[in-house]
Formats: sequence, C-alpha cells, structure tokens
Amino acid sequence: MVGEGVLLECLAHPAIKKVLIVGRRRYALTHPKLEELIVPDFLKLEEVEEKLKGYDALLFWAGVSS
Repeated sequence: MVGEGVLLECLAHPAIKKVLIVGRRRYALTHPKLEELIVPDFLKLEEVEEKLKGYDALLFWAGVSS
C-alpha cells in the first residue's frame, strides 16, 4: 500500500525519468516511465546485476497488504 503510493508519486513527478520495478511477478500497472525486471529468486541477483546499474535511488518494500 505504501509502496504503491510512492510508485505512483514517482511516476507522476516530472524530474523522474524512469522507474524500475524488480519483482518476482508482473505488476498490473503500465506507464511510459515504468520498466519491470522479473527476478524469480532474489538470492541470484548476480544474474541480473548489469540491469540494476545506472539508477540514482533505490526504494525497497516487501510484504503483503492487509
């Protein structure tokens, strides 16, 4: 819930050019600024390390909404 709110604010902000979601499954929202990286196993991030480079910030949320 909080993570989605921050995501929507990032997508709406004119200074933010691109947002990357790293997750285990697809997210329902589509947006021109939004990119997704599906990673089935977060213990094997070295396999996608190159795709994670070049970003200025990282925001992390984990858990389930109530």
